[in-house]
Amino acid sequence: MKIFVVLAVSIVLVSIFFCPMVMAAPSSMPNDVQMVQPDPSLPKELAAFWGKWEGASNVQFYLIVEKIDKEKAFLYLWRSPCGEALTPCWMRYEAQVTKEGRKYKLQFRSRFANVELTLKGEILGYSGSDTIFEPATQLKRVQ
Repeated sequence: MKIFVVLAVSIVLVSIFFCPMVMAAPSSMPNDVQMVQPDPSLPKELAAFWGKWEGASNVQFYLIVEKIDKEKAFLYLWRSPCGEALTPCWMRYEAQVTKEGRKYKLQFRSRFANVELTLKGEILGYSGSDTIFEPATQLKRVQ
């Protein structure tokens, strides 16, 4: 019986100290989010960026593209860790829309790096120039 108790306690301690902790999702949306449907004349490849996205690498991301037009997009980004205090938080950004060939990109400067968003089907690619603070990851659309 003692061996079982020691084994059970050891497993619990190992899981607490050595397994990565799951980051909690944001408890609420930013108060001033205003989801504005893209103009119907906007190319569908660009309008597809609009909406809510989530994904994770070594940090968890939630992204809201609340408004987009041919020149810029307004978005909120929640990431953990975030900011100078490295605590999870929402940050608001204005991204520039660029086009290379047939592909659109959204580009903005976060607190840590230059960030680029690309779209491939239903997957939003997120990559930063500083891969420690803005690691490359794939985000999926959420409702």
